[in-house]
Amino acid sequence: MIKILVDTLGGDHSPDVNIQGAVMALKENPDIKIIFLGDEAVISEKLSQLNCPMERVEIVHAPDEISCNDKPTDAIRHKTQSSLYKAFEMMRGNDELNALVSNGSTGAIIAGSVLRLGRIHGIKRPAFCPVMPTMNQGMVAICDSGANVECDDYMLHQFAIMANLYLQKTYNIEKPRVALLNVGVEPEKGDTVRKNTYQLLAADKTLNFVGNMESRDAISGKYDLIVCDGFAGNVLCKAVEGSCLEMLKLLKATFTKNLKTKMGALFLKKDIMRLKDFMDYNNYGGGVLLGCAKTIIKGHGSCKAITIKHCIEQAYNIEKNHLRNLIDEAISHMPALA
Repeated sequence: MIKILVDTLGGDHSPDVNIQGAVMALKENPDIKIIFLGDEAVISEKLSQLNCPMERVEIVHAPDEISCNDKPTDAIRHKTQSSLYKAFEMMRGNDELNALVSNGSTGAIIAGSVLRLGRIHGIKRPAFCPVMPTMNQGMVAICDSGANVECDDYMLHQFAIMANLYLQKTYNIEKPRVALLNVGVEPEKGDTVRKNTYQLLAADKTLNFVGNMESRDAISGKYDLIVCDGFAGNVLCKAVEGSCLEMLKLLKATFTKNLKTKMGALFLKKDIMRLKDFMDYNNYGGGVLLGCAKTIIKGHGSCKAITIKHCIEQAYNIEKNHLRNLIDEAISHMPALA
């Protein structure tokens, strides 16, 4: 039985979507136990309405929320009745509690993960790694997507190693195609960090490194993993998500413009719905904080119940496949940081 902590506070639609998504995951995965953190009375009331398998549920009363307005490091130290504080405290001293799903404050999640739980030995900085849909009906991972605004070549190499293993072990991609986000595809392009990183990735025989890539090819389907610093990765993810959402709005406006387009939409309804589901980031779970001593999954603040379900399944697959141990082993073979 894999035990997963679910933070029910902090998101735009919390606690409803967190609880609903967790119950969906419980019903589909008999090997999961959920530990809810939040307002006990609210959680209990909502669970009673969802036909939840209560024998695999535990509730921890933690009524306070760490908001995006709180200073992350102060909040994670002093807001002792908050759901995130209690989650990290529980995980620190219990080897059976190794996974947390939250769509709360990103800063507090990073601060708690690093300060309270620590990193895998040898990891310089943990990195967020979400996945996005691609035009060939596949997906591509982005690492890092916001945990580290400034990175050196050693960190980017570690991101590649961690995310490569993540895709291999949890998505069954045997040889992920790894690309380095850059301003051009030629090996000599980019700043000193990108040039040095290119050499490191090209020399690493454990990686299927295919070279530099430009942002316009992010969802082309040519790549399985994009390696980048957190600043560029965050901009890339949000630009793609925003473009997909605007494209859906444009399609809707086009198909509802007049009687002729409405008739066309009627014949294409199934295809349109498939396209909508394919482009909806809620169907792809959250970002994994790779390199942390425990499994941390961060969902969008505005995510839906289905996203929380997918986040829990991500955590389950990571734990089932012992990803953290594999990362520990792989990083131990890297040259020591000078």
